[in-house]
Amino acid sequence: MGVDSSTQSTKVELRRLDDGGLVASGRAVHPSTTPPRSEQHPDAWVGALEEAMAQCRAQIPLADVAALAVAGQQHGLVVLGADDRPLRPAKLWNDTESAAEAASLVRDAGARFWADSCGSVPVASFTITKLAWLAAHEPDVFGRVSRVLLPHDYLTWWLTGSFVTDRGDASGTGWWSPTDEAWDVALLGRVAPGVDWTERLPEILAPDAVVGPVRSDRASDLGVSPAAVVAPGTGDNMAAALGLGLGPGDLALSFGTSGTAYAVSPTSTADPTGAVAGFADATGNFLPLVCTLNAMKVTDAMAALLDVDHEAFDRLARSAPPGASGLTLVPYFDGERTPNRPDATGSLVGLRSGVSRPDLARAAVEGVVCGLLEGADALTTAGVDTETGRVAMIGGGTRSQAYRDSVAGLVQRPVVIPAADELVALGACVQAAMALGSGSAAEVADRWGLREGVVVDPTLAPSEARAVRDRYAEARG
Repeated sequence: MGVDSSTQSTKVELRRLDDGGLVASGRAVHPSTTPPRSEQHPDAWVGALEEAMAQCRAQIPLADVAALAVAGQQHGLVVLGADDRPLRPAKLWNDTESAAEAASLVRDAGARFWADSCGSVPVASFTITKLAWLAAHEPDVFGRVSRVLLPHDYLTWWLTGSFVTDRGDASGTGWWSPTDEAWDVALLGRVAPGVDWTERLPEILAPDAVVGPVRSDRASDLGVSPAAVVAPGTGDNMAAALGLGLGPGDLALSFGTSGTAYAVSPTSTADPTGAVAGFADATGNFLPLVCTLNAMKVTDAMAALLDVDHEAFDRLARSAPPGASGLTLVPYFDGERTPNRPDATGSLVGLRSGVSRPDLARAAVEGVVCGLLEGADALTTAGVDTETGRVAMIGGGTRSQAYRDSVAGLVQRPVVIPAADELVALGACVQAAMALGSGSAAEVADRWGLREGVVVDPTLAPSEARAVRDRYAEARG
């Protein structure tokens, strides 16, 4: 069983151990959030997990489940009191109230210090900034904190009674050292000097470790066997990498509401520009990642502007010539994270009297793709190999032929579209299989065929692709 506890919902998948075939699934929604304050109570995640598992139980006896793992939204801050109950709702990754604390942490110690210490330069999404916000704005709550957890850690504790985490999700806190592969409590001293954090943090387990069995009372309520074992779990991006069977040299490009580009690296990265987050993965390697704020929501906005649905927008984009007749869209509609331009807006460059509706649609698609490919370039600049393996395209953008063709054309390599839709839940299933001694992540991926998918070949000439990307780089300045 693999659990994906995301911002929007909890999704559960049950897969066969021998070939990874899907046998049951369930989904339950979480309360909606609206940044800048984006919070959910952990009890809502538990309720959604129970509901999603009940849906699975209606399809297959859960007593057959031998192992399970929980993957969760990264960076969220869960604080527990002495009674192991949440002291307040969890601040989520997209809660931006801690932007001032992030700026203060970087200003006080310097970007290079943070990149070298934890692999990343803190921004408002990182857990350490949320803890700093709590200390500054809710000191009474902060003073009663007995344990600090990430969202997936909380669900693992609820299932097992053990306070544990994994290196992948730990690497997004802002206080995990990629050099020592351990918590760096001195970094937390920059939030609250003099506080002993040693007993307040979960134990970091190896990727293939076993936390223990499901608690007997939880097993009875959920309908699973008390002999079912629980793996350490991980963050959502790390689980998606497991679900893709991502290996060194591979590049993953995710087109959702926002965009991400990430790759597996055998060594850690330390990018003082803040473009590359130096995460660890769930296998023992690292998962350097670049995030852009503007992806599919840009084409949503442009489709609304053109007064067409998504299918018609896709047809318009595909009917325009490559390069959109010289029209370039810089898609910073809601500011941008990479590059760090929070106050930026979108812009159209190259407008002429002959511009057409298809040109506008094509420019929107190419602008989003170019923006994320510049993120992939930042990975290369940071020393990450993204050239010798596959390019995998995932997320809602894979449903658009215009996006598929643009990605393959502009990256100038064949692009693989995986068959699975729920890669995070699938990756959690991979980790659960590892906990049963079914081999390494790579061996499970081979047995389950996770590297396979629909291949989209590039149709643009190299000179056409270069011209589009050069015009984009000039337009965004």
